[in-house]
Amino acid sequence: MDGRILEEHTEYVVYAIHRILDQYKESHDAREREGAAITASLPKSVILIGHSMGGFVARAATVHPHLRKSTVETILTLSSPHQSPPVALQPSLGHYYESINQEWRQGYDVQTAQTGEYVSSPKLSHVVIVSISGGYNDYQVRSKLESLDGIVPSTHGFMISSTSMKNVWLSMEHQAICWCNQLVVQVSHTLLSLIDSRRGQPLSDTQKRLAILSKMLRSGIQQSFKWRSQLFWSTRVPFKDVKYTAVSQDHTFSDCPSSVHWSDDVPERDLYIQKKTVNILAMDGRRRWLDILELGSNEKSHFIFVTNLAPCSGVRVHLWPQKGNLPSDLPAGKSVLEVTSKMVQIPAGQAPRQIEPGSQTEQASPSALLHLGPEEMHGFRYLTISVAPHTTISGSPPTTSMAIGQFFNPDEGEIEFSPISMLSSRHFHEDIIFKEDHPLAFNLSFAINLGLLPVTFSLKTTSCGIKGSGLLDEGGDMDNTKLCKQRCFPPIAFAWDPTSGLQIFPNLYSETLVVDSSPALWTSTGAEKTVVLLLLDPNCSYKASLAVSVTKAASRYLLLYCPKMFAFNVAVLFFALMRQAHERPIPSILKAVETNLRIPFPFFPLAVVPILFCLFFSFITSQPFPPFCSFTIVSITCYLLSNGFIILLILISELVFYVAAYLHVSMKRRWQLRKGNFFFLFLQWFMNLSSRFFSLKVVRILGARPLFVPIFMAIILSTFVHPALGLLILLFSHALCCHSFLCNSLTASLRSNVRKKEVDDKSEGNCSSQQVTSQPGSPSKENRPSYSQAQEDIFHQRHGLLVLHLVAAIMFGPSLVSWLQRIGMHKSFPRFLDSLLCICMILHGIFSSESLGNSSLPFPRILGQEMSLSFIYLIAGIYCYLSGLNMVPYKAMYAMGAVSIISFASTVVQVWTGAPRDRGKWKPRRQ
Repeated sequence: MDGRILEEHTEYVVYAIHRILDQYKESHDAREREGAAITASLPKSVILIGHSMGGFVARAATVHPHLRKSTVETILTLSSPHQSPPVALQPSLGHYYESINQEWRQGYDVQTAQTGEYVSSPKLSHVVIVSISGGYNDYQVRSKLESLDGIVPSTHGFMISSTSMKNVWLSMEHQAICWCNQLVVQVSHTLLSLIDSRRGQPLSDTQKRLAILSKMLRSGIQQSFKWRSQLFWSTRVPFKDVKYTAVSQDHTFSDCPSSVHWSDDVPERDLYIQKKTVNILAMDGRRRWLDILELGSNEKSHFIFVTNLAPCSGVRVHLWPQKGNLPSDLPAGKSVLEVTSKMVQIPAGQAPRQIEPGSQTEQASPSALLHLGPEEMHGFRYLTISVAPHTTISGSPPTTSMAIGQFFNPDEGEIEFSPISMLSSRHFHEDIIFKEDHPLAFNLSFAINLGLLPVTFSLKTTSCGIKGSGLLDEGGDMDNTKLCKQRCFPPIAFAWDPTSGLQIFPNLYSETLVVDSSPALWTSTGAEKTVVLLLLDPNCSYKASLAVSVTKAASRYLLLYCPKMFAFNVAVLFFALMRQAHERPIPSILKAVETNLRIPFPFFPLAVVPILFCLFFSFITSQPFPPFCSFTIVSITCYLLSNGFIILLILISELVFYVAAYLHVSMKRRWQLRKGNFFFLFLQWFMNLSSRFFSLKVVRILGARPLFVPIFMAIILSTFVHPALGLLILLFSHALCCHSFLCNSLTASLRSNVRKKEVDDKSEGNCSSQQVTSQPGSPSKENRPSYSQAQEDIFHQRHGLLVLHLVAAIMFGPSLVSWLQRIGMHKSFPRFLDSLLCICMILHGIFSSESLGNSSLPFPRILGQEMSLSFIYLIAGIYCYLSGLNMVPYKAMYAMGAVSIISFASTVVQVWTGAPRDRGKWKPRRQ
């Protein structure tokens, strides 16, 4: 999480690529000198695979100016953030990301001259990249950050989630994606497929490589669950020379491999289904006929089919224009159409264990799914489902055979969950009953995106249609749950998200439904809803319930919007400093934050106006609008949480300062009351002895300039070691100043209280009620509280800056941890941008007493108005707020640097011009 470290790693990757290719050349030259026969050509490029930040480093190395041309053509990244770092807090890191992404965008642009003439092809036209995300179980990098949208065109790369990846179908943790066997095997096969077997080199054609990557990684499920549109990828191909008899099923089908044959030893009878739902519970080798016109009437024009049998080798589906044997010379469009290839493989759960041969313990999860719409069945009268005989299955056949098809109306299976029902589901449970003969497929529409508010969905089987089915034994004491497992296939759910892809939840009896979506962001597009496709056995009845998962929702919320809240923290502090610079006497930073939370003013102008500005900016720039409701609610919630965090930080720091100041003042008073004791005499002797050291010339010079040492140390550490260390020196200086001024304020208050008590005592003892006059040169009764107030004001000023710079130091924390982990290794100087911003904050923090005390700045007037420091803080706070909405919290550092430069410059101008520097301060009155 450090920009300089990423640059060093990028340079090392470039060196490693050159060294690998040079090693091949050196080996080739050595064999050639020895006279060995050499036929293979030397490799000219390498394939880069990067995990996490390694994927970004691979992209950075590809555009490095010292990299040889065309040495990197294929990049595969695993859980790598490409849009921005997971928590973009360091300015140099965010700037480095922006520069690399900008080079990639320009790398795919055609090079043209100023006159518009073609000069050369794009710089990265030969590079193909695929980003693989871990899905919702990756709590470190979100799929939104792993997207390549806006960086790489779709003709040269894509992003895919492991949950929708062929033969994987699993979500995995950030580190597990490196060793997950399913993913490793699939990626290995994909990389081997990229090699040209004739040359032994990677394929050079860009589109061929992209096609292979897409074929090997992407599943066949379409990116939508809208029944009104086509559900799955499908292509209608009329068949020629289809020979199909009622006796034999040993035929050559164009859609299925020619090597797959079924045995001729099958029953001669076909089955004619009269119900809208067809059940297949045995591999009997029969063919089921379904009348499309009859069974698809009453708006039940869609057909869905699920099975755990393998397409082609276990089950085949055909569309017929008419019943019976058909001649092979029918015109195009009138022949038998096999739609087996339209079946989509889905991840099946673990097959139930078979106790003995032929026994059926429970149904296996569906492994294939087919959906046919009315437009696909148009022109056909019959649909047939052919099942292979059990003896023809090679290898290990499924323990239980299952296939269910149904004609249904999509509108009957739509269930909507409103925001109120989702939010109240935690306390008020409303069960949903699915009676027998229900639709096989349900569309569950959740009004609140499941990426923001995951829900725990529970299903319980209440009955399984076993009455009169012959499954009960004579005793009738068979366990109902066991019977239902034999009869009903396990429920399965599909959730689709435009960013992360497909999430599949097999064996859905109690599962938390969540998608790796990033809703409520300025860059988010699309609907706020999430649609889940639920497949339930229509022969069984179920009772379902849902409840919001509070722990899952809280973790998702912090994961998604933590960067936004970091920028909001800085905005809250700038708004509080604005309040301090505007009001007299200066309020405490805690009171300033609380004042800004008052509704309706000033809360709504500070919290809502920036959101409206974002929407207006999206409108004038023709950018897609984010989801309005979720974007507004989540942004305001993040702002309130940031206020809560800042208040907690202020309370803790104030408690520490007040306790330390109280102890200091108490001990000092006790020492003054015991001047004659041995301890005080020893302390006085020690002070006299140490005065010799302080009389030295160097010490006297430093004593005359007490700020020189902290400034010098902080700037040296920020420039040559790490910026966070310089900020720590600044925080230490703030802490000493706060402690000193608070002690002065408490001491003055105590003296005032003592003097007031003495005056009251004298007044009570004086019968004539004479007025008590103060001695010459001593503070008056009104003078002491004014002095105490002035010291307290300076404490509030310094305390506000301390909290602001403490947040800045926290933002540099991840970079500091990375730096500490590399102690003892070769290290370079920090990035200039980080050091510059920290130096500005250091100068502003140490020389801030004059600028903070002024209500106006010594700069030219704007529109006839004097520029005030409170206005500068307001602009900086709004800028930080907008940076948080755009999920770039590191830009809040730019606002800190700008305010620091303006404040420090105002101090320098005041000193240079001799202008009064105490204007606007709360000054004690003198008599």
